[in-house]
Amino acid sequence: MDKLKAEEGQSKDIVSENMEMLKQIFPAVFTEGKVDFGALRAELGEYAEDQEERYRFTWNGKAMARRIAQTPSSGTLRPCPDESVDWKKTQNLFIEGDNLEVLKLLQKSYHKKVKMIYIDPPYNTGKEFIYPDRYQDNLDTYLAYTGQKDAEGRKFSTNTETSGRFHTNWLNMMYPRLKLARNLLRDDGVIFISIDDNEVANLRKICDEIFGEENFVANIVWQKKYAVSNDDPSIAPMHDHIIAYKKTSGFQRLLLPRTEKQLQRYKNSDDDPRGLWSSDNYVSNKSRYERPTLWYAIKHPKTGEDVWPDENAVWRYSPEKHEQMEKENRLYWGPDESYKKPRLKRFLSEIQDGIVPSTWWTFSETGHNDEGQKETGLLLGKKIFSTPKPVRLIDRITDISVTKEDLVLDFFAGSAATAHSIINQNCKDSGNRKFIMIQLPEPCDEKSEAFKAGYKTIADIGKERIRRVIQKIKEEKNTQNQLPCMSEKNNPPDLGFKVFKLDSSNIKAWDPDIDRIEDSLLDAVNNIKADRTEDDILCEILLKYGLDLTVPIEKRNIAQKTVYSIGTGALIICLDADITLDTVEGIAKLKQELQPEIMRVVFRDTGFKDDVVKTNAMQILKQYGIDDVKSL
Repeated sequence: MDKLKAEEGQSKDIVSENMEMLKQIFPAVFTEGKVDFGALRAELGEYAEDQEERYRFTWNGKAMARRIAQTPSSGTLRPCPDESVDWKKTQNLFIEGDNLEVLKLLQKSYHKKVKMIYIDPPYNTGKEFIYPDRYQDNLDTYLAYTGQKDAEGRKFSTNTETSGRFHTNWLNMMYPRLKLARNLLRDDGVIFISIDDNEVANLRKICDEIFGEENFVANIVWQKKYAVSNDDPSIAPMHDHIIAYKKTSGFQRLLLPRTEKQLQRYKNSDDDPRGLWSSDNYVSNKSRYERPTLWYAIKHPKTGEDVWPDENAVWRYSPEKHEQMEKENRLYWGPDESYKKPRLKRFLSEIQDGIVPSTWWTFSETGHNDEGQKETGLLLGKKIFSTPKPVRLIDRITDISVTKEDLVLDFFAGSAATAHSIINQNCKDSGNRKFIMIQLPEPCDEKSEAFKAGYKTIADIGKERIRRVIQKIKEEKNTQNQLPCMSEKNNPPDLGFKVFKLDSSNIKAWDPDIDRIEDSLLDAVNNIKADRTEDDILCEILLKYGLDLTVPIEKRNIAQKTVYSIGTGALIICLDADITLDTVEGIAKLKQELQPEIMRVVFRDTGFKDDVVKTNAMQILKQYGIDDVKSL
């Protein structure tokens, strides 16, 4: 029985995976396991760039930022059911931790599963923003920062204009996170990033490199304010940018739903059997000199007189097309044919089922900063969170990118406005959208309203907001008529979320230090940390095997031992001690009962009653076709 290897206890090794893909395409460029770049250049031919002077975007630390994204994490996520809502059923996640490490840990379980990512990262305005300053041991830095590990001098850095690395620090923070985020997007996925003028140019450049210049979707301008600040010393900024990039050409933007006001344009005043219609101008603004073939006379159906377009205009169609429009009753001459010139009918049934989104989003359509403040104020208290995004803004983003069954990720979750939007939308249309929120437990300033209200970290604010949104929906259901999504005809919405927290691995690492060799030998025998629970270990195994953190887990009792069946038998885990062959036989029979395509089994290495049971366990499981058996 093999023990889980060290590399299996880490997050996905992106470099090894890239090497394997390169080997499949260009096997000839590998020599003794290494890449011969001369041979690779020859394979690429004219597509290889040899010029020293060429267009590129670089900065101090870029190579390190690239390596950071490729370095696996040895951490894990620990479940926190007490901080969660509807733990057993929900498929929503809130993960508290440094998003760089968390994104690494999600690489196996959520690779190509996310349809849309929305993030609102630090804008780098000269004020402080927080990020790990010791990338070589990023997890240790995080654990020290959050008080989970003692270390002198460990801190998260702040960035100010006086540091002399104003843009560099921000780019080094963003680059590896975006690299990792791209891996999680589905091939038809898309990312939206809020930013202001300070870093929009740099953001475009790193996104061009990471996602591909050809995958740029739009630079959306969002009107974040409804009034100019009279005390602004310069030209008052009224907007933010939302930069959108797709993963591949597979992304298809969705249409915006028509508003009631837009639908009111469609009537049927002449009882046309084709249904509701609106009318457009039948005259084009081109002149007769630009379009001479479109300047001609048509007959008025009531008077029989010739009707010409205006002197500086033409009809929309050629004479032949005009005759077709008349035959199809597409021209409307007004009540009792009283108009001097016709209008063109546009039937609602013949046009796209929605509105094409534009790059200009007004505050009247998508909310503004004050609206975001009001929303959090009503839920949590005034001034608890600065500059939260309004829910209507997130609604607009999801409207054009997400269907009812899709997964949404926000790894700068802040006050969790994205989760608020997803829950609301599911309640409106009976959708099953799911979310993953990731937020650093950044301490609240002791002088802030948030700290005075009992919120120690920004992550605490986000979690509490989601709880209160859920509670508000439940109260509305009880005091009013049932919400549409809660009727008997529909499945109830997912009004819950699971909380996980970033931490070091549950398994003790081998320490070859001669001064503590006795402790290391004992750790090799009892290698699970003393303060960790079975749920902690289960979660880590799910991550290492690349299984969804919300996958169904069934708890069974087999020969008086607890056995977990995950994903209907895809993975079986038994962490009890003194396991006998009766338990092993019972596990083997689960394959016949559940009939998974592949069954993998994990035991604790010291969990067997004796070495004879451990040896025979392998033989019994193999007889039932179970070959993938590991121990912790």
